[in-house]
Amino acid sequence: MAKSNPFDYTNAITQTKKDLMRGTANDDLAEKDYNAFLNNRALSYHSDTVHFANEMNRLSHIDNLLQFDFLLNIVRPRKRVAKWAKKDNDSDLLIVKEYFNYNDSKARQALSILSPQHLAEIRITLTKGGRDDRKHD
Repeated sequence: MAKSNPFDYTNAITQTKKDLMRGTANDDLAEKDYNAFLNNRALSYHSDTVHFANEMNRLSHIDNLLQFDFLLNIVRPRKRVAKWAKKDNDSDLLIVKEYFNYNDSKARQALSILSPQHLAEIRITLTKGGRDDRKHD
């Protein structure tokens, strides 16, 4: 049996109400394929399901089958579409990371105390030559 798309479970919970874990060719594999994190994250983008997702995050120790059954039976069927939040590629963060050899967390801390003049000096120091098409403030 091929591995299923993790969002098949989200669609079953929110729209089709089809039980994907029972009556399959391999019910144990279907339960293992369930990704609680992705499903809870997908549900967290909607005001009518965020509390259910939070409850499942709080009870993350329970079996996948129980989590899926809970969500399948409590969420009302409706088409829900949300754009997933993604990290920005902040050029200031990238130069601070490169200059100081910091990770994201440390670079964010450094950005909070660096002035625009410091950032300009760092940019000049890191300039490798060639044409630079980026716009700087």
